[in-house]
Formats: sequence, C-alpha cells, structure tokens
Amino acid sequence: MTGGAGRLARMAEQFRHRLRVRWSECDLQGVVFYPNYLAYFDHLLTELWREAVGPYGEITELGIDLVVAEARVRYRASARFDEEIDVVAAISRLGTTSMTTDLRIERVEDGALLAEGELRHVFVDPDSFEKVEIPADVRGGLRRFALPA
Repeated sequence: MTGGAGRLARMAEQFRHRLRVRWSECDLQGVVFYPNYLAYFDHLLTELWREAVGPYGEITELGIDLVVAEARVRYRASARFDEEIDVVAAISRLGTTSMTTDLRIERVEDGALLAEGELRHVFVDPDSFEKVEIPADVRGGLRRFALPA
C-alpha cells in the first residue's frame, strides 16, 4: 500500500458516500465478510462517477469502459451489521489511460478507520478492450476529485 489514507487528507475535495451494513454482507457473528469491502469500494466508484461524469450505465456511450487492473485492501477494524459507514475516495493518479483511486472506510459513529485500499482502473475501448486515452471531458469531470499532481 502506498499510504493512501495520508494522501486523502491532502485532496481539494473528498468524495464521500454513506452506507448501512446489511445482514447479507456479514458472517454469522455480524461482522462484515472481508470481500465485501471491495464491493463497498466498487459501489463508491459508481457514485463518484455519477457525480463527476454521469450515470455509470452510460459509460460505453462515451466510447470507453473501465476494467480493474489492481486492487488492494488493508483491514484495520471490523464493520458490523447495521452500522453506518462512510466510504471515502480521492483519485491519486489520473494518467493517460488509467486512474488510481485511494479509498478508505470509516465507521460513522466514532470515525474509526475500518479499511483502506487502492484501485487502479484502465480505460478501454468497449468493443476491443484495448487501452484508450481518457477523454478530455471525462478527465475534466474526474479532476474535481483528483489530488494535485
């Protein structure tokens, strides 16, 4: 991990989305099952995209699609059934054909850091899945949530 939580503190605008832990996301002890943190990250990125660019379901109409090239998670504490959590993101790198997003999950009640992670997405042609450059209008919308270079 490359210090994602520290980088989030330096950003101009954080993207934050609140969720409530559902029973189906937990094990029998009421603790969030570990792969669900990646699902929370994915959910957040859909909402960030909606805010920055538009509905994610319309991404291919822009002549692009996204594929995950790398995912990392570091678990710090457990989220439990019915707790509210905030998932927070900053784009730490907006490259030519990819973007890296630093993420963290915090418990609303006490602000505890539950997990932190990083996702790297590659922009591809929706038909050939060949890498493509990030379109200027998409880059402009995402820049709002990007850390200064």
